[in-house]
Amino acid sequence: MTITNEAELAGLKEIGRICALALEAMGKALEPGITTAELDEIGRRVLEQAGARSAPELCYDFPGATCISVNEEVAHGIPGARGITAGDLVNIDVSAEKNGYFADTGASFALPPVAKRVDRLCRDGRRAMWAGIRQVAPGRPLAGIGEAIGAFAAKNGYTLVRNLASHGIGRSLHEEPTEISTWPDRSERRTMTEGLVFTVEPFLSCGARMAEDDGEDPWTLYSEPRAPTVQYEHTVVVTRNGPLILTLPG
Repeated sequence: MTITNEAELAGLKEIGRICALALEAMGKALEPGITTAELDEIGRRVLEQAGARSAPELCYDFPGATCISVNEEVAHGIPGARGITAGDLVNIDVSAEKNGYFADTGASFALPPVAKRVDRLCRDGRRAMWAGIRQVAPGRPLAGIGEAIGAFAAKNGYTLVRNLASHGIGRSLHEEPTEISTWPDRSERRTMTEGLVFTVEPFLSCGARMAEDDGEDPWTLYSEPRAPTVQYEHTVVVTRNGPLILTLPG
């Protein structure tokens, strides 16, 4: 989506904030013993109380309001009876719709006790996302996002999952520009224009380069090769002053 007026921006800001509040509430509720279904219900309540609808359910008939991926799972984990335990690495991805506008956000959380490399991975996952977001400006190449994230990953000894990409968003959950690489991609030739709305969501890993399903269900993706992996995501707007982050709680 490319924003053309203040009403559209206001609608996107509203749903962005709602998604951020749901993610924040779920993150605060994380503790050993809570199930992923219980965690999902917390997110659902935040969305519904704000008049929003889960985008995965609305668009893809996903069996949950949010995606919750634990440890070996890297994305699209289905909420269920699995209990969170101490030391788990949990990714929460929240996307929703209100009044025809969509936003998408996500973050990874490590429950104590946290291994040093996982603690560092979480810290650096956020840094990788911001390295990409800082490239957002009118007239700049979309490829600059993946180049910046790739340089950060290489400098700090990480790999990037290369088959889960950022995407356009706004009037639907996934729209043009599709498949925005968060890794260096020489084939990317598109340019950012003012008002363009999309996500920035790198998957930073201690060794994985792909995400794959294992046939257990049609949704859950696992790191390949198996390795700790984090994802951090914001929905952004390209403005003349740089990136405008829509998915902040405040």
